[in-house]
Parts: sequence; C-alpha cells; structure tokens
Amino acid sequence: MIVATIPSPAQSQFQIGPLTFHYYALCIIAGVIVATIVGNRRYVARGGAPGVVSDIAIYAVPAGVIGGRLYHVITSPKAYFGEGGDPWAALYIWRGGLGIWGAIALGLVAAFFAYSRHSKRNGISFALFADSLAPALLLAQAIGRFGNWFNRELYGRPLSAPWALEIPGQGTFHPVFLYESIWCVSIAIFLMRFRPLARLVPGSIFTLYVALYSLGRGFIETIRIDDASLILGVRLNVWTSVILFTSATLYLITSQRTRKKPLD
Repeated sequence: MIVATIPSPAQSQFQIGPLTFHYYALCIIAGVIVATIVGNRRYVARGGAPGVVSDIAIYAVPAGVIGGRLYHVITSPKAYFGEGGDPWAALYIWRGGLGIWGAIALGLVAAFFAYSRHSKRNGISFALFADSLAPALLLAQAIGRFGNWFNRELYGRPLSAPWALEIPGQGTFHPVFLYESIWCVSIAIFLMRFRPLARLVPGSIFTLYVALYSLGRGFIETIRIDDASLILGVRLNVWTSVILFTSATLYLITSQRTRKKPLD
C-alpha cells in the first residue's frame, strides 16, 4: 500500500484556559474574513462604497450558517432523528455539517434585503454586488473545506495514491475535501482573471459561479462514501448539482440574448 502523503490531524480542537477552539469553526471564520476583504475590494472597484460588504456580512453570514445547517439536517435526518440519533446534535455545528446550498440560498436572501438599504445610496444593483462577491465566496468555501480535514470527514472511496488521505484505523481514501477546495480556487481565479466575463450582463458572474461549482460538486459527490439521502439510488446532492447547473446555464444563455445592454 502506498503511504498517504496527507495525514489526518491529531486533534480537531485546542484549549486556551477555559475556552475551547474548534478548527472547523476557525476555518469558517477565516473564510468569512477572506471573503469580506476580497469581496470589498471587488465591490469598491466597481464603484461601490467601502464597508458595504462588511455591513451586509453581519446579516448574511449568520443567515448562511443557519441555512447551511438546516439543509444538512433536512437532507441527512437519520443522524439526528433516526434510530439512535441525537436531536440536540443538530445544534453542534462545530462538528461539521453545513450544506453549501442552504448557506448560499439563505445567505443570499438576507444579503438582498440588507443591501436594499445601500443600493439607494450608490445606485449599484444587487446583481453587480453579487457578481463582486462570487469569487470571494468561492475562496471562503475553499478555506472552509479544511475544517472537514480537521474533523476527519468528507473523504471518498478507498484510494492508494500519493495524494490519498489517511484515516487512522480505516485506511486511505480520496481527499474530496481537497478536491473541492482546489476546484473552488480554480473557479475563483477564472472569474477574477478572465476579462471577457466583464462584458456579460449584471448577475452573470454569480450565475456562472453557481453553474461551475455545481458542475464540479456533482462529480465530487459521486466519489463520497458518507451517509446521504438517495433519490432513485443517486445522492441528493448530485441531483441538486444537476438541477442548479442546468438552471444556471439556461439562465446565462437566455439572459445574454434578452439583455441588449452589456456591462461596460
């Protein structure tokens, strides 16, 4: 057997005095900080006022955490409400389990309502705000995925390769947390560096983020072996990825045809 080059962390938390710090939560916080900084720079470059992104984050981040947890619990109910499950564990977000679809959905709703107060002052549409934030969200997701590494979760089928993830006492597996992190960074770089995207109509960059992330996530889901809800024998997140990729792609095509005035 090839020795894994990616060892599992020895611990998922540490203590300073009476306080316990979970690496999963710290990764999420680090992702939020990076997303706020990058998103703010992109938003200001488009003519937005400094500080708006951090103001919106006050509402969007908690809503995203709640939405992510709700999606996870609803789509994986057995661990909490099935036989031998612990309903209280549904509140233990530091143990992992934030569904990105729920986080983006509820976070976006909260951001929309919070942003409506600012759009009247600077005249920049929410679509452009979302475009500014799309690559930043991907970077946050990439950083947050390392929280799964610290929790020894989110790995795939058995694998004997130099990049395999070693889970003590179980073997070596596909490091799907790393696959997704790399995919998110790749999309973020593409959205920020590919200049022709600037000519698309407002909202297209965010829609492209949804489409490209869904494309990669769909493939990654087929490697995962953790418990998940199935529909016709296929993981629920695969169906979600297919639906979102198809919907986002159709929207991109139709929006470019129906909107006459492109973004300068």
